[in-house]
Amino acid sequence: MEKDTAPNNPASQEGPDTQKEDKPTSSIIEKIQQLGQTNVPQLSPDSKIHCLTIVGQIEGHIQLPPQNKTTKYEHLIPQIVAIEQNPKIEGLLVILNTVGGDVEAGLAISEMLASLSKPSVSIVLGGGHSIGVPIAVSCDYSFIAETATMTIHPIRLTGLVIGVPQTFEYLDKMQERVVHFVTKHSNISEETFKKLMFEKGNLTRDIGTNVIGIDAVKSGLIDEVGGIGAAMKKLNELIELNKESQEGLIQ
Repeated sequence: MEKDTAPNNPASQEGPDTQKEDKPTSSIIEKIQQLGQTNVPQLSPDSKIHCLTIVGQIEGHIQLPPQNKTTKYEHLIPQIVAIEQNPKIEGLLVILNTVGGDVEAGLAISEMLASLSKPSVSIVLGGGHSIGVPIAVSCDYSFIAETATMTIHPIRLTGLVIGVPQTFEYLDKMQERVVHFVTKHSNISEETFKKLMFEKGNLTRDIGTNVIGIDAVKSGLIDEVGGIGAAMKKLNELIELNKESQEGLIQ
């Protein structure tokens, strides 16, 4: 009688229960690798508020190096369109911590946020610099954290610059687009905004002003100093007001 000498294969002896146990374990490991913790709070499936984060550098027509933390405008634009179309989403919270970036990409995002039919609230955490300023003021109501900053400075070009008067005229026209948008969607006057933009001595290697928390509110650039709790409360208030106005139109 021949003796079975085939080696035992542990994998072949594993049942479906063992495979089921592996899936949660691998999921936990993945969460630790990606987020540094095992339990991540999930947004309620019936939530009526969508959170849009704009962090790092706003990437426009030119792709930035891989080591740069970026927000790609081609990723944000479809999201904003989906928010407008989705009837389950009643409000938008925009969280900003950006150093700025591509001017036209930033203005495109700003215009889309400003043209939303649904209530929106922005909050600047850490920084909302450069082209982040128009994005911050594009929402229906804006907040800034007490320690957050916003750098207002003239537009600059990178790469090849042709030394002719037309180059300056082009920059001036682009700058006017930014100034017009900011003054239209905030309480700051054009004169005050340009004064902050062309201020000398505040920035060591640039022309402009670094506005901190309460100073942004005093100048009329931002509506209120506050954090995430205040922003959520305000957004819920705007959602209720929007519902009441729609009900009034139907009646």
